[in-house]
Amino acid sequence: MNTFGDNLKRFREVNGFSQQELAEKLGTTQQRISEWERNKVEPGLYNLLRLSKALGVGLDELTEDLEI
Repeated sequence: MNTFGDNLKRFREVNGFSQQELAEKLGTTQQRISEWERNKVEPGLYNLLRLSKALGVGLDELTEDLEI
């Protein structure tokens, strides 16, 4: 089973983005990206949609195989 953070990190790395680069695309901070990847904080729907667009993946891919 994956976590949301695992999926986010995988797609970020596949796209060749650093946490800082992804943060800049989303208008947030590198610390926030790190928190999402470490599952310390979950992004809201607005940020999920922005992540999906920035990473070129569907919401279903970002949330695939999550432990619920």
